[in-house]
Amino acid sequence: MGYRTTGKQLGEKATTVGAIIRKWKKFKLTVNLSRSEDPCKISPRGASMIMRKVRDQPRTTNQDLFNDLKRAGTTVSKKTISNTLRHHGLKSCSARKVPLLKPAHVQAHLKFANDHLDDPEEEWEKVMWSDETEIELFGLNSTRRVWRKKNDEDNPKNTIPSVKHGGGNIFLWGCFSAKGTERLHRIEGRMDGAMYCEILANNLLPSVRALKMGRGWVFQHDNDPKHTARATKEWLCKKHLKVLGWPSQSPDLNPRENLWRELKVCIAQQQPRNLNDLEKVCMEEWAKIPAAVCANLVKNYRKCMISVIANKGLSTKY
Repeated sequence: MGYRTTGKQLGEKATTVGAIIRKWKKFKLTVNLSRSEDPCKISPRGASMIMRKVRDQPRTTNQDLFNDLKRAGTTVSKKTISNTLRHHGLKSCSARKVPLLKPAHVQAHLKFANDHLDDPEEEWEKVMWSDETEIELFGLNSTRRVWRKKNDEDNPKNTIPSVKHGGGNIFLWGCFSAKGTERLHRIEGRMDGAMYCEILANNLLPSVRALKMGRGWVFQHDNDPKHTARATKEWLCKKHLKVLGWPSQSPDLNPRENLWRELKVCIAQQQPRNLNDLEKVCMEEWAKIPAAVCANLVKNYRKCMISVIANKGLSTKY
């Protein structure tokens, strides 16, 4: 007999009959099961409402959800709202910072991934990747966590010294290929096209020879104004260097970013005390990065292309 027919004979709702039957099938019991905790004060309808709200507007705050529930006739604490969202698989996280992508950037991003999706791994092994980055003296250290007891926050072991303006920083240019890391150069002053050409002449070409890239190697750099300056283009043309076409606003396509992260983590562990010490540590730690790490980045580069295509040209985790 169906739930509705059975319910009419017993004078119960069809939903009640269905719940009892499902309980019997699962637990072989018809009595009310003991609860391990108090029932949630937010009804299933209220839970669906706040889930729909955060799905459409992920930046919604607990206060916003509290006000929405209150207008609907349900007053609960913000802790209850957080518990309900966690029960449905959501948790509050810091939003990732990604480049601002215009429609043209997204299309270029997607086109690059589609054009190079089927490139063999051997082609990527011929690429010399390059980039610049800023290394702060107290960079990653400023956000490190510690294990401590309550009211022990002022213990020197549980604090991180800081200075105004971050203690200073240095700018670095570096390059690598599937065969390993090579030259790392500190940039002094403001870099323009002429200085960039000098850096390439003194560091890129020796790096290519040191890594034994052979013929047919390809140079990669992004679309920074210094990289696209007339002086830079003329120098690259004069040296007959093949340059990989690169979409703007796409750091997630450059495996170089992963090595910068690796370097910054190592530097934070060393805790340099001044800029000269910072430069020395950068050079040492850069040279220590295993060639296997570089080879693995290049080997898995196709996964990055697949991720870009799956995300329709938007930023990815890479």
